[in-house]
Parts: sequence; C-alpha cells; structure tokens
Amino acid sequence: MKDEFKQTKFLVIHADDAGLSHSQNSAIIESLEKGLVNSYSIMIPCPWFYEIGKYAKANSQFDYGIHLTLTCEWENYKFGPVSPVEDVKSLVDKNGYFFKTRDELKKFANEKEVKKELKAQIEKALNYGLNPTHIDSHMYSVGINKEFFNLYKELGQFYNLPVLLNNELLEMVGLNAKENINKNDFVFDNICIANYKHFTNNRLKNYYLDFIENVKSGLNIILIHPAFNDPEMKAITINHPNFGSEWRQIDFEIFTSQEIKSKIEKNNIQLITWKELTSIRTEKRKE
Repeated sequence: MKDEFKQTKFLVIHADDAGLSHSQNSAIIESLEKGLVNSYSIMIPCPWFYEIGKYAKANSQFDYGIHLTLTCEWENYKFGPVSPVEDVKSLVDKNGYFFKTRDELKKFANEKEVKKELKAQIEKALNYGLNPTHIDSHMYSVGINKEFFNLYKELGQFYNLPVLLNNELLEMVGLNAKENINKNDFVFDNICIANYKHFTNNRLKNYYLDFIENVKSGLNIILIHPAFNDPEMKAITINHPNFGSEWRQIDFEIFTSQEIKSKIEKNNIQLITWKELTSIRTEKRKE
C-alpha cells in the first residue's frame, strides 16, 4: 500500500457545510447521488442538522464527517454553541451567537471552553446515532493558534477519527505548518480550495479543472460548498458573496457535470473515501 500511495493520484471530493440550510443539504445529497462528491461534513450546531443527520444514518454508504464549528460568518442568519451559553461565554457575542470572524474567536475564546464545545458537538452527533468517518473544521478555525490546533488533533485521537490536516490550509489561517504538523500526522499532500478572486474573475471552473489536470501522485482533496442559488441561500449569504449562494450554485453545477467526470477519468485519478484512507493511515503509522 505504501508504494501504491506514492504512485497513485488519490482524490477526495469533499462538500462542506451540510446542515447549514435545506438548500445546502439538498445540493450535497444530489452531488453525492448524481455527482462526484464522495465525502461531506455536517455542522452540528446548525438548524438543518437533523435533516442531514437523518439522511446520513439512512445512507451509510457515503462518507461524512463532523464539521467542527466555532464561527458564524453570516449577517442575518445566526447560530451558537451546542453547549449551554453560560458554560462557553468566551465563544459567543453579546447575543449568544458564535463570532463572525476567526480574529474575534482568537481574541476572546479560551481553550477550556473551546474543548468543551467541540466535544459537545461530537457527542451530540454520536448520541444522534451518527458514525462519522472523520473530523474537520468550519473556516478551519481550529488553526487560529497552536493550543486549539493541538486540541483538534487530540480530539481525533480520543475518538479514533482522522482529522483533516494540510500544510497549505494551516498556513492560510496563520499557523506555521512546519512547527505544528508532526512527522507521524496523517496529512493531505495537496488541497484545492478556491478563493474569492477565482469567483469574481469567473475562474472557478477553470481553477478546478486545472487542479484536476495537474493533480499529483499522493493524497489530494478538493473542498467545495455546493448549494442552490435559491431564496433561502440568498437570504443566508446576503452581503457576503465570498462563498455566497451564487458561488455555491457554481460548485454544485461543476461537480455534477460530465466534464469533470471525464477529466478525472482522463487523468487516471482514483477517487478515494475516508473509510478507505483508514488503511493508508494505519500503514503510514507503521513507517
């Protein structure tokens, strides 16, 4: 498996933010059943968690993780912690909702309350009957400082679940990857996550196609946010075009298209799931 891992172009196509809305859930489900998405993660604190949770339990053939959530970036659509607010006061604003930005979270949150809330989210998922394949993080807020990042990895070890680790993703949120990712950590070699310039320059599709065309051997992941550009998502993402409803509609259309399927086949890319990665993770630990 070691040699195969080094020589093969492995790819996970992962959809974030399940549970955020009915629109998000519907698009992710269609992307799983008719498109190329083979992994998704669920925001436990969000109002539409139960809908996607019910689907996840009934469709265990699809990989799903827990999208650990500590921020709520939207203007008029708000959600807060799973824990009682009085127990995690450093994580919320004056109205009891998560902060909008990672900077606010970094300024006010304390490690003890972060741990309490993240464990509460995982426990809520498990108590609901979910059997997650991995753990990842909304806005990668767990990477805002070394203490929270270590906690993130510790939670993965405690629950025996792989966590999403990637050097570029960590650097994106301001933490030095060399100092915080260890030799024995299970790390995605390459990540594809579009930025706002790709969207505003109408380059989203080309960005994804270019990544697939030039994908390297090893473990790769594409992070997308499929949803529909409908009244619900327009209301949620008002005044927030970055990862807004129009962007999410484009993600959905691209990753349910025949063009992407053909491009993956042409480049001899092997789609792989988190379940299958468990064996790779075990092998890498033996090295």
